[in-house]
Amino acid sequence: MNRNRPWQWLSGLRPRLLAAFALATVLGAAAASGASYVSARNTMLATAQDDFMNEVKQRVADTLPQLSVPPGQADLDTLASRVDGATVVTYQGSTSANRGMPITAVPAQLRSAVGGSERIQFQRVDSSGTPMFYVGVPVLGPDATGVTGPTGIEVYSSISLADEQNAIEDLARWAWLTVALVLPLAAGLALLAARGVLRPVRQLNLAARRLAEGKLDTRLRVRGSDELAELVATFNETAVALDRTVGELREMEAAARRFVADVSHELRTPLTAMSAVTGVLDEDAGQLPPDTAVAARLVSAETRKLARLVQDLIEISRFDTNRADLQLDQWDLATAITDSMAARGWREGSELVLDLPEGVSAVVDRRRLDVIVANLVGNALRHGGPPVEVTLRGTDTMVSVEVTDRGPGIDPAVLPHVFERFYKADSARARSDGSGLGLAIALENARMHGGDLQAENRAGGGARFTLRLPRFPVVPR
Repeated sequence: MNRNRPWQWLSGLRPRLLAAFALATVLGAAAASGASYVSARNTMLATAQDDFMNEVKQRVADTLPQLSVPPGQADLDTLASRVDGATVVTYQGSTSANRGMPITAVPAQLRSAVGGSERIQFQRVDSSGTPMFYVGVPVLGPDATGVTGPTGIEVYSSISLADEQNAIEDLARWAWLTVALVLPLAAGLALLAARGVLRPVRQLNLAARRLAEGKLDTRLRVRGSDELAELVATFNETAVALDRTVGELREMEAAARRFVADVSHELRTPLTAMSAVTGVLDEDAGQLPPDTAVAARLVSAETRKLARLVQDLIEISRFDTNRADLQLDQWDLATAITDSMAARGWREGSELVLDLPEGVSAVVDRRRLDVIVANLVGNALRHGGPPVEVTLRGTDTMVSVEVTDRGPGIDPAVLPHVFERFYKADSARARSDGSGLGLAIALENARMHGGDLQAENRAGGGARFTLRLPRFPVVPR
């Protein structure tokens, strides 16, 4: 397959496997890094917050026995000083001395939650881009009846989570860096995996091409026991079955050709005798009764056709068994073509126009050239419309002979089949005395010379057969 264009290469199996492996690895690394980041973030924040809440709660508990209820200003200041961080202590509208945090800095939502609760409350807020953690502790103590309840004293304290935030951001950067570092590693692993997967695929592709070239003994070595190994085993089984089937077909074809050749040779001897007898009948037909004369001429004509068919079958069998040979010599083609037509009684006139310039020579087998010309001109005279034109042209390396008529032409449905053996169609003019072998033999003779024979319809009507031959054919020894 052509992979010269980028989009064609990108549609291949290797880039798709590479993309799939890389994407899966990167997604896995991103998911793992993301989960680690979230877990570490929550752990860091929870640890910092819990440690601070426990410390505030413990300091309040340690200081509580030294307080009097209701507290004075000194009690509020003492309690505020015992708690780390920015702290403010309130009691019924009174607040401790400012220790870095006025009561107005405490979130109103936290103050509302502490005022109606007996449990410690907390809230995390973003203050001008800095994460802050606020804790509110309602101070509990026994009342006059000895029942423990809220004393009305509330302790609010806060710390900055900037250090934790910086650590979390560093963790996020490392997570993204890890994903970026995983990408080339994923690409390398994907290439290795793709190579392992594509190796047997390439071997199968090469083996399939060898089968297509006719090398039916192609087999692959089965490695492993996975799906690709099963595919290779199936390919081998298919190749064995194909080899066996093709072998059987070749044997059948060879037997059929031998049968045709044997029958043709066996028929030639009795047909020679029959032709001699029918020749005598033709000579004496004028002295026979009318009905007998008609029958004699009919037998004679059909005997000649049968003899021609047998001769064509023998010639075809020589091509099929590679027993046909060339007797090459230098010939003037104008003379050779004229002699071929003269031997059959075809003369130039209103029905036959010749354009055969002298001096166009080539190395050809005179007998086989005669067969080609006889078939082409004979078909044109019998089935085409006059005048039939025979044109000879030559170059330094090639010669061409065109036979053109002015008839109805060849049916387009028939045209691709005119050189096939025994092909019959009402509109087909490509027949030699009805045998269906004339043009097939002509084509084989042209190919033996290293040339070709083509058929086409003319634009103005009629058909054109063109024979092309090299002037100096290279015949394999």
